[in-house]
Amino acid sequence: MTQAFASIFTVAPSSMKVKYDPDKHHRRSIRLKGYDYSRAGAYFVTVVAHRRECLFGEVVGGDVALNEYGRVVEKWWHQIPVHFPNVDTLTFVVMPNHIHGIIVINDRGRGAVSAPDNNEIEHSGEMTSPLRRPTLGKIVAYFKYQSTKEMNAMDGIGTITKFWQRNYYEHIIRNDDDLNRIHRYIESNPSMWVDNDKNPANVKT
Repeated sequence: MTQAFASIFTVAPSSMKVKYDPDKHHRRSIRLKGYDYSRAGAYFVTVVAHRRECLFGEVVGGDVALNEYGRVVEKWWHQIPVHFPNVDTLTFVVMPNHIHGIIVINDRGRGAVSAPDNNEIEHSGEMTSPLRRPTLGKIVAYFKYQSTKEMNAMDGIGTITKFWQRNYYEHIIRNDDDLNRIHRYIESNPSMWVDNDKNPANVKT
């Protein structure tokens, strides 16, 4: 956690566990009508792999063993604050077929850096001027685009493979309790994989 954000929220110890709650943690968020997703605040984000395929590694003994794709995903998550100077990333985990993370948009800095010139980037309906802070949608689009670009380059077959679902899930973090609960949930995710609704072993035929 960055020093700038530590003064706003106090994160609970990672040893604390959170009961798995699919209604809280896995329902599709509806973008709030009229809400400015470039405003300063903390956001819980989930991005799911295309067709929920386990592309990024496997859970072994309660820990995630990342493969080459998983390490690329991890790398580009940590590149978000480099590309967006007024954005921090907090707790984060790469799961076999999805990622969870906390994105913080701050008031500091002059704001946005232009997203890559690519007509295929999805902004989930969020449009922003390059003179404003980036929206959450633009930040997620950057992460998805850059990780997809590198994973496709690794294959070296000249075709474009989809690695992510079209949309993403988000939750606006409201207060300390909300942040603490989400922090614990993200850190506990690997140990809860056996019960996770995204685990292919739990898909009902």
